Amino acid sequence: MLIVLTVALPVFGLIVVGAGVGRFGLLGSGATIALNQFVTYLALPALLFQAMARISLAEFFNVGFLAAFVGGIAAGFALALTLGRLSGTAPANATLQALAATFCNTGYVGIPICLTAFGQSSLVPAVIALVVTACLQLGAALAMVEAAVQPAAPFWSTLRKVSRVLARNPFLISPLLGILYGQTGLALPVPADRFLTILGAAATPCALVAIGLQLVETGERFRPVLVARLTAIKLLAQPAITWLIAAQLTQLPPVWVATAVIMSALPTGTSCFLLAQIYQREVATSSGVVLVSTIFSFVTLSVLLTWFSALAPS
Repeated sequence: MLIVLTVALPVFGLIVVGAGVGRFGLLGSGATIALNQFVTYLALPALLFQAMARISLAEFFNVGFLAAFVGGIAAGFALALTLGRLSGTAPANATLQALAATFCNTGYVGIPICLTAFGQSSLVPAVIALVVTACLQLGAALAMVEAAVQPAAPFWSTLRKVSRVLARNPFLISPLLGILYGQTGLALPVPADRFLTILGAAATPCALVAIGLQLVETGERFRPVLVARLTAIKLLAQPAITWLIAAQLTQLPPVWVATAVIMSALPTGTSCFLLAQIYQREVATSSGVVLVSTIFSFVTLSVLLTWFSALAPS
């Protein structure tokens, strides 16, 4: 439980700080947009580039781990999307709801938890999970939202537009550049590595404070039943499916199984809120799921960490 409190409690605290400074107007009226842009175009890309520059393609393409982690995301996403469409939600909004129900806070919460609980042996699978969520999952969700925004457009026109958007997406460009650099076999120069470390570390506080600001600024309040449904998918259904694939259908080492499950059980990451903010759809829902899933993940992560405690380094 101490592991969860020392990581998740500061995350929740930063959201509260953002709400507090937003309530009193301490950062000005344009703070939310400015913080979102900083995280999207500077801080998070630095984090992704640095992570990908440190692992090899052979390590990244671990079929068993990818099947388990991506399988949990895909099943949860499909469930949330189907429920949203059945309730009459527009395709783009339902896609953003599904993203909120499955997007894991891998970089800001997951990697610190796994390293603390399981040691350095969990670093490679944790970084793989980070890249999958920040690159593949966000890219797929972005393509779906773009296609849904203009459903009457010709297929090739929509495809060209989505391709252009994806080509400019820093969440895709930065890890791809990191992969390319990593294939050179060269270590990052010390000044560059420290620069990226400092810049990437700024992503967490800025994104979380922006969520708090948005909670105060928006006149819309999130729908409790919807947020509860999406949170249940995130914290219960997704890790259960991931465990089933990782532990029962693949031959992964125990630490890789534990890392896959813990990463799937994380609270919702802030990037889904940033994407919702860009499209001005489901902003309150996304921020609400981030907040509620962070609170309740205290309990669910504690149970899982206790379950996997035998794998902790001595």
